[in-house]
Parts: sequence; C-alpha cells; structure tokens
Amino acid sequence: MPTAILADDERLMRDQLRSRLEQVWPELTILDEAKNGNEAIQLVEQHRPNLVFLDIRMPIKTGLEAAKEIGNKAHIVFITAYDQYAIEAFDHGAVDYVLKPADADRLTKTVERLKSRLHSQTQPADMSTLLSQLAKQMGMSQKPVYLQWIQASIGQELRLIPVEEILFFQSDEKYTRVQTASYEALIRKPVRDLAEELDPALFWQIHRSTLVNAKSISGVVRDLRGRHLVQVKGMNEKLEVSRSFVHLFKQM
Repeated sequence: MPTAILADDERLMRDQLRSRLEQVWPELTILDEAKNGNEAIQLVEQHRPNLVFLDIRMPIKTGLEAAKEIGNKAHIVFITAYDQYAIEAFDHGAVDYVLKPADADRLTKTVERLKSRLHSQTQPADMSTLLSQLAKQMGMSQKPVYLQWIQASIGQELRLIPVEEILFFQSDEKYTRVQTASYEALIRKPVRDLAEELDPALFWQIHRSTLVNAKSISGVVRDLRGRHLVQVKGMNEKLEVSRSFVHLFKQM
C-alpha cells in the first residue's frame, strides 16, 4: 500500500490536501504530518514513506531545503500556491507539484503519474540539479509573493478565504475583522503585518487600523467634520481615511 507524509505549515491546507487525497486516492495511507521542513525530514527518516508532499515555503527549513536532505529516500511532490517559476521547473523535471488549495482535477493527474512511478518501481529522481535550478529561478524572480488566502475563524469554524473576496480588514486591540460581502470573520494578525503581506495594488491602507480592497471602493465622501470616508460596495458602513492616507484619493 502506498504511504505518504504531508508537510505544510498551515493546518487548514494539510486538512484540505488530506481530504482531497482520500477522495482521489483512497488506497494511499497518510502516515504523519509535518509543520516545517525539519519535521518533514525527521518523519521521512522515521516512517520511510513512498511519497512526501512538501510545501515550498515553510518555516525553519523550506520545502526545497527539506527535499535536498530527503534526496532519493522518497518521491517528492511540491505544494505551491503561486510560484510560477516553480511550476515551469516542475513541468520540465521529474518532480510533480500540487497547486494549493488542492484542485481535484489537477490532483487526479498528479496521482495517476505517481501511481505509475510506484507501479513501475521507478526510483525517486535525483533532484540536485532541479533543486539548484529551481532555487536559482525563484531567487531571480523580482515578483514579490503576496498572500492569496486568509485563514479566519467564524464561530468554531476555521475557514479559508480568498483575498480577492475580502472587502476590508479592520483591527482593534485584540483581533482583526475580515469582512466579505456575505460574512465577517476574525483573525489575530494585525493590519500592520497584513499590509506587508498583501498586494498593495489591491489592498490600500487608509488608516493605521484599516486596509480596504481597492476594487470594493464605490466612492469617497466628506462628512461635516471634514473627514474623508470610504464607501464600500454593498455595505452601509463607511471607513474613515486618516490624513496620512488622504493622498490616495486625490484623483477620485
């Protein structure tokens, strides 16, 4: 029976991948899960799985660094959210990849290739050249990497929210409110951190406690006190613009 280790620093991503794999490859046994590259290396030594699903970007050691140490002890499948250079390298190499969040159609194709390799008893690929090429390509990329998904709590449920669906973020002392057109959720990450991780062309900081999706802005008005207030599409609520960020709306 084929066996695997899942390695991703986001629990929700691991849960989703595990669920999708159970659907498209019920014979596969997931032996264990890792939250970083170091744990992945240790679990491979401990369990000796056939496969390792490795997120490229993990703390302590990245997926690339872990793959280098794992070597040919297991077949490597990289998990990536947005690395166009990684995808180009994988398409020309012997290593497969999964785009996250895991797409069932793409994952099915990946599984079929992996089954074929395991059935033919193909040895895991020597990835030293590919990893060097991949690291070089990713290092040469001038395109910054921005968050594509937000993990947020809605009551007792943990939900994965695409950033393009978020209208705005607003922080208080403890939590940051994540507002979409149909619901709101809470995260613990402050706006100052989100401002560094989100695409500034999509999310504008209009206040030290507020980030707004530029595509969700329907207009800007001034109240009787002279404050600039952002009107958000589909919302009655208006968001205050602090003086430091009024310049964003000079041409509106």
